[in-house]
Amino acid sequence: MNAGTVVAATLHRIAGTVLNLFPFRRRCATMSVAVTVISLPLASCHFAADAVARNPNVLFLAVDDMKDWVNCLGGYEGTVHTPNIDRLAERGMLFTNAHCASPKCAPSRAATMTGLRPSTTGLYDNGHWWLPNLSDVVTIPQHFRNHGYRVVGAGKIFHHTAGNNPPNQWDDFFRLTFRNDPWFRSVRLNYPWSKFGPNPDGFPFSDVQGLGHENDWGSLGIPAEEFDDTLSADYAVNFLQSRPSGSAPFFLACGLFRPHLPWYVPQKFFDLYPITDVVLPEVRDDDLDDVPDGGLAFAGARRSDFQAIRKANAWKRAVRAYLASISYADQQLGRVLDTLDRSPHALNTVIVLWSDHGWHLGEKGHWHKSTLWEEATRVPLIISSLRYRPGVCDRPVSLLDLYPTLIELCTSGQQPAALDGVSLVPLLQDPKTEWNRPAVIEYKQGNVAVRGDRYRYIRYRDGGEELYDHKTDPHEWNNLAASTDHAVTRKKLTGWITEQWAEPALTKRAFRFDPDAFTWTRKTTGNITHGKDK
Repeated sequence: MNAGTVVAATLHRIAGTVLNLFPFRRRCATMSVAVTVISLPLASCHFAADAVARNPNVLFLAVDDMKDWVNCLGGYEGTVHTPNIDRLAERGMLFTNAHCASPKCAPSRAATMTGLRPSTTGLYDNGHWWLPNLSDVVTIPQHFRNHGYRVVGAGKIFHHTAGNNPPNQWDDFFRLTFRNDPWFRSVRLNYPWSKFGPNPDGFPFSDVQGLGHENDWGSLGIPAEEFDDTLSADYAVNFLQSRPSGSAPFFLACGLFRPHLPWYVPQKFFDLYPITDVVLPEVRDDDLDDVPDGGLAFAGARRSDFQAIRKANAWKRAVRAYLASISYADQQLGRVLDTLDRSPHALNTVIVLWSDHGWHLGEKGHWHKSTLWEEATRVPLIISSLRYRPGVCDRPVSLLDLYPTLIELCTSGQQPAALDGVSLVPLLQDPKTEWNRPAVIEYKQGNVAVRGDRYRYIRYRDGGEELYDHKTDPHEWNNLAASTDHAVTRKKLTGWITEQWAEPALTKRAFRFDPDAFTWTRKTTGNITHGKDK
């Protein structure tokens, strides 16, 4: 990378900072900066290159259950208000064909944070604790601690239930304790730090009876500053404001729980979406007619929620609540980004934004996540580094690729062990570079999807298959797996199908977990795994 490229990227970040502080039109100001680059002296180029040559800080932003319904990805057919995600996309690389490693919270996050597929670790579902099963694995935060970074975080980074976010991963962490919805936190194994209470007056706030766990929405009527995600963003804001320049590099993780259920956010975010403007997903009554048994089983899970919502004529209201939750999360991200831009760290911080998986809102008759279709696997992913020009990349990539990418960007490529992803730095350098690697998504043992540039192939444990052409069929309505015209494509994608599947990791039932000592004791052997630094 030459010095001119560094300067261009640096000035683009500076332009973003200036535009956040002053009400100029972004497009015009950015064009002015582009003209200025031509006349910069070489000394300035060297200064800019030196400024980003040190180990950069990392701002690691995670959101939960956010599908491709952000403005810059165009997944929603109506208008969605995500100005802060959109402006981050303008100053970074927006990956438009990014996918999770697994379409459920715990396995997706464990895979992202360890860099290892579920088929490598055996962490296939939410019922595992990762550390007592993988005590020797070096995670992303541990890697940065090992390289002299100050590693801190808040909210949901690993899975949110107790035991998934050990203190020994961090120098400091602000725990998510679900202050806003304690009536959903009755299971003490999962929520020992939450104060469980009965359902409040007016519950369910959605006015839809009989929905499953957490499936509710409303504004709660509490001050905006008291919402859990606001407090998580507050932690990140306070850290950035108080971190002096010249101190050790930092890795700051801020994980927002929204738009995960329940969709409880301040009323002003509901007000962004008049019910008459809400656009429902396009669905077909015969959509599942060509889907094999494995897909039918995934689609049918928790369908009763969707049926109850439709029966109550609440589908639009539910979609509105999901959109409101996206916009609420977007505002919290904006608060953190604004603080970074005003801090002395603005020009030496890599920014990553990712969602753990997508979400179905009625597509294929399904409500929730946990399928191998596009709705559940496609996610927002943005990486902003001053070393590289902003852009848009449509190559298929995986959240598994984040770990090796951050290693190359920040710690001189010193990889702790074999990882299942690959660095995305070649795509940051040139988003159109040759890329012959699809995204592979696994859900439960033996079920896998392969997403290439154009096609998605799915094979279920029982051998059932699906193949979709996203150029002609973005809704995945026409299963082409049996088509002789697509036999070559099918054969090519099957070459990426997972062949070796680890046995499922030990479940929570195999251990006694002490949330105060943060230890796991294996019931059959008495072996103890420690989750705190000794």
